[in-house]
Amino acid sequence: MTYILVQRLGLLLILAFLMTRIPSFRSLLDREMDTRTVILHAVIYGLFGIAGTISGIVIENGNIVSQFILFPVQDHQLVVSSSLVAIVIAGLLGGPVVGMGAGLIGGIHLFYLGGLGNTAGCIVNILTGLLVGMTARFFSNDRVISPLKALFIGIFPPILQMGILLIFHPHDDFIKEAVDQISLPLVFSNSVAIAIFTAMIAAAINEQEREAALETRRALMIAEDALPHLKKESQFEMAQGIAELLFKRLKVAAVSVSNREQVLAYVGLGADHHKPGDPLQTRLSHEVIQTGALKVAYSQDQIYCKHEKCPLQAAIIVPILESNETSKLIKLYFRKSQHIRSVEIVLAQGLGKLLTNQLAVVQSEKLQTLIRDAELRNLEAQINPHFLFNTLHLIATLFRTDPEKARRITVQLGSFMRFNLRLASTSLVELEKECEHLQSYIEIIQTRFFGRLTICFSPIDECKEALIPPSTLQPLVENSVQHGLENVMEGGKIDIEIKRKADSVYIAVRDNGRGFSKKSISLAGRFPIESERGGGTGLYNVNQRLIGMLGEQSRLHIRNLPSGGSEVHFEIPNIHAGRKAT
Repeated sequence: MTYILVQRLGLLLILAFLMTRIPSFRSLLDREMDTRTVILHAVIYGLFGIAGTISGIVIENGNIVSQFILFPVQDHQLVVSSSLVAIVIAGLLGGPVVGMGAGLIGGIHLFYLGGLGNTAGCIVNILTGLLVGMTARFFSNDRVISPLKALFIGIFPPILQMGILLIFHPHDDFIKEAVDQISLPLVFSNSVAIAIFTAMIAAAINEQEREAALETRRALMIAEDALPHLKKESQFEMAQGIAELLFKRLKVAAVSVSNREQVLAYVGLGADHHKPGDPLQTRLSHEVIQTGALKVAYSQDQIYCKHEKCPLQAAIIVPILESNETSKLIKLYFRKSQHIRSVEIVLAQGLGKLLTNQLAVVQSEKLQTLIRDAELRNLEAQINPHFLFNTLHLIATLFRTDPEKARRITVQLGSFMRFNLRLASTSLVELEKECEHLQSYIEIIQTRFFGRLTICFSPIDECKEALIPPSTLQPLVENSVQHGLENVMEGGKIDIEIKRKADSVYIAVRDNGRGFSKKSISLAGRFPIESERGGGTGLYNVNQRLIGMLGEQSRLHIRNLPSGGSEVHFEIPNIHAGRKAT
C-alpha cells in the first residue's frame, strides 16, 4: 500500500511541477490575496485534492479492490486517498480561508463518492484546511514555509483523519483494521509529498524573484539608454527614440508614446493602422492622465481599436510625470492578455518611475544651464559700465585737443561695445574675435594712459579658432591697469602671452606693478574682492565664466612675480567650433 500511495503521489507531484511551469499559475502565486485570488487558489487546490482522491485506492475486507476511483464506491468499501496533500498546501500558502475552501471542494467530492467514512473524510478535509491555515500564521514572516516545517505539519492531518474515522465508527472492526493498515503509509506518503510540493512552490517563487531581479536590471539599463533620447528638443524625435528602444528591449508586440492629446510615435505590430498623430480615445488613457496611475487593458475593447484584423488584444498604459502631472503615456501592447504577468506589470511600473526620474534630471539640467547662463550674463554685465564712462570722458577731452584721435577712439569704443552686445547671444567665441576685442580695449587704454603704460600683445594665428568665453582677456588687462599699476606714473608694462600647447592654449597676463597683497592673493579669483574704488569682481567673474563654460581645468592661476608685479594665467582646450560641432 505504501508503494502504491507513493507511486500515485509521484504522479500528482509531476502534475504539480507542470503546473508551476505555467506562467498564469506562477503569476497567481505572486498576487496579493484579494477575493478573486482567494477563490482561484481555493478552486485550484480543491481540484488538486479531487485529483488526489481519484488517484487513491479502495479497500474492502483488508484488500485493495480498486486503484483509481472514478465512480461512487459501495457502502462497505473505504476510500484511501491523498487529497489532504493539496488541502495542507492550500492552508499553508493561502491561509485558513483558502484552506477551508479547498477542503470544502475536496470534501464534497469525497462525500458524494460514498463508502465507509465518507462523512468523516469530508469533515477532515475542511478541518485540515482551517487548522493548517491557522497554523501557517505562525510562519507569516516566511515567504514560503520550509520543506522541513511542512514535513512536520504534514504528519498530523492523516492522524486526525484516523482519529475521526474511529470516532465516527467506534465499533466497526473493519475500520479498526483499516486504520492499523493505512495509518503509517498515509502519514509517511502525505508528509513527504507535502514537503516536496512546498519545495516546488518555493522554487517557482524563487524563479519569479530572480526573473523580477533580471527585469529590474533590464529596466535600469533601458532608463540609462533612454537618457540621450529624453534630452532631444523635439518631442517627436524623443518619442520615436523611446518607442524604438522599448520595442527592441522588451518582449512586447508594439510600443507607442503619446502626449496628453495624440500619439507621438508607434513601433511594432499594427503599424498599418496605429499611426503617429492619432488622437487619444481610450477611456483608460484619460484615466491614467487624470490619476497618474498605471492601468492595464485586458481586452481589445479597452484598447479601442476598431480594425478587424488588429493583432493587439491587451496593453499596459504607463504614465510619465512632469511636475507631478502626467505629460506622456507609454503603451506596451501584447497579442494576448495572458502575456501580461505580474512581472510585466512590475517592470512597466519600474520603467515609468525611472523614466519619470530621468526626465526630471534632464529638466533639472536644462534649468541649471539656464540659471548658470543667466548668472554668467549678469557677471558679464557688471564688467563694463565704469570703463564706458571713463572712455566717454576721454573722448570728450580729446575732441578739444586731438579731434582725429578722438574719432579713432570713438571707432574703437564702438567696436568694443558691439562685441559686448553680442555677449547675450553666445557663450563661447573664437580666440581671434576675443583678441580683436582686446585690441580695441588696448588702444583705448593706451591713449588714456599715454606715456605711463606699455602693453605688449601679439596674437598668434595657429590657435585663433580655439573657443573662449567672451570678454575674458580684457578684464584681466583691466585688473592690471586699475590695481597692479594704479600708482605707477611711468614705465608701467603689461605683457599678454598666448601660446599653443599640445591640446590646449596657454594664456598669461603679466604686469610690473605692485602685485597682490598676502591677504588678497589667496582670495583673488575665488571670491569677489571689494576695493575702495568699487568693483573688485573682475578676476572672480572671469574665473567663474571659465570654470562654468570650460570646466575646472581652465580656472585662473594667480601669483606674484619674483621681479615684482603679478601674473594671471590659465589654459583653454584647443578645440575650435568646427570640431566641437562634430
